[in-house]
Amino acid sequence: MARHFQIELDKLKKRILALGAMVEDRVRRAAKAIESREIFDARQIVKSDYEVDVEEVEIEEECLKILALYQPVAVDLRFIIATIKINSELERIADEAVNIAQRMKQVIKKQNGCSVIYDYSQMAEKVREMLKKSLDALVNIDVDLAFKILLLDDEVDKLYVEMYNRFKDDLKKEPEYVEYFTNMFLIARHLERIGDHATNIAEEVIYLIEGEIVRHGNY
Repeated sequence: MARHFQIELDKLKKRILALGAMVEDRVRRAAKAIESREIFDARQIVKSDYEVDVEEVEIEEECLKILALYQPVAVDLRFIIATIKINSELERIADEAVNIAQRMKQVIKKQNGCSVIYDYSQMAEKVREMLKKSLDALVNIDVDLAFKILLLDDEVDKLYVEMYNRFKDDLKKEPEYVEYFTNMFLIARHLERIGDHATNIAEEVIYLIEGEIVRHGNY
């Protein structure tokens, strides 16, 4: 029984990491769509969203099956609980990548002629780094790395506030482009949310390792 249980846990870990790699690719492509402004890039992200959704459901079902069959305790139970939550966070990150793609489709289609250009490269790179490191922390069971991600979230929040203030100023100067500014602001918001979800993953890694809940700034 113990051997079969360990095999199931190993398979589950591989699946959640494979989903993580899939979601990382979606975020990378979303960042590329922002930079390239190619509608093909945006459409591909939207079209492939179902792949993440299917995998997320199957991983959750696998977790529930393991809970029912083996009734794990202690660290094994924490691993299953953390996996269920990380699974959900990854699906939400993929949804945010789709949201970015949808916004870019609107911007590209309108081609409204507004001369104001926003550079999302630093913010996009930060959230991609957060996602990668949160998954690395899971792979390596690295609590120190997980805590570092919580600090990176503050940097993303600061960039988001700076973006928000600039949007407000630009909208006052050129109110006729309100739709364009709204879409561009929401892209920043979606990137900030990806950072939040990556932080949630890091918090679940901390819970897995230390058995301590660190949500809501309790660290």
